[in-house]
Amino acid sequence: MNKLSCKELPKIIDISSVRTDVTYEEIKSIAEIANRYNFKATFAMPCFTEMLHKCLGNNTSVILGGVAGFPSGADTTESKVECAKKMKAVGCGEIDMVINVGALKSKDYELVKRDIAMVVEAVYPLEVKTILEICYLTNEEIIKASEIAVDAGTTYVKTGTGWGNKPTTVETIKTIKSTIKDRAKIKAAGGVRTIEDIDSMIECGCDRFGVGIKSILTILKNAYERDNLEFNEPLFEKWSTAQAKY
Repeated sequence: MNKLSCKELPKIIDISSVRTDVTYEEIKSIAEIANRYNFKATFAMPCFTEMLHKCLGNNTSVILGGVAGFPSGADTTESKVECAKKMKAVGCGEIDMVINVGALKSKDYELVKRDIAMVVEAVYPLEVKTILEICYLTNEEIIKASEIAVDAGTTYVKTGTGWGNKPTTVETIKTIKSTIKDRAKIKAAGGVRTIEDIDSMIECGCDRFGVGIKSILTILKNAYERDNLEFNEPLFEKWSTAQAKY
């Protein structure tokens, strides 16, 4: 398998700060890191998204991402649509939305599909990543949710928010890939902690990754070391993976 270089790796990674306890300092740090290494995109919770946009600056190549229905997915469809529209209005280039997990588990598949489709329609032509939150789903439910997301027009099927207590695995990626084939892309998030995780998931068909600030710097450091390059990141000690959780 051809492994991505330390320079290529950030181009498939969204760096995020979407926990409850995120501070202004952390928002500023992810913008700084995202710009320094040219990460694909960066995400914050809705109340911090406009701040993140300003921190990234006008000359950035980093996509500003927005979230809707995050993290539970239990918002009304109308609420998700309005949040997604707001995120688009403040400058977001992509929207990551959480499905209605309870409706899926209740087999109300029409509600789940309509929920996704209305967000997709509301922010068109922006790409939408549909978050399944796989930590709450059986294998059969992951398959069904993936099918619904693709039918509803999503660009990516995304595994999780990172708030759950079960990580995304290679087997999860294999299940989603075998279900959707090439009808949509896959984003892994939640429990992606090592460069080896990323390598293995790419090999199984994963296209994109969402990683928090407390893990991404260690992953990037390991990628630099693998390429026999020195990694001198001034924010490494402050935001290292020692504090990271799912």
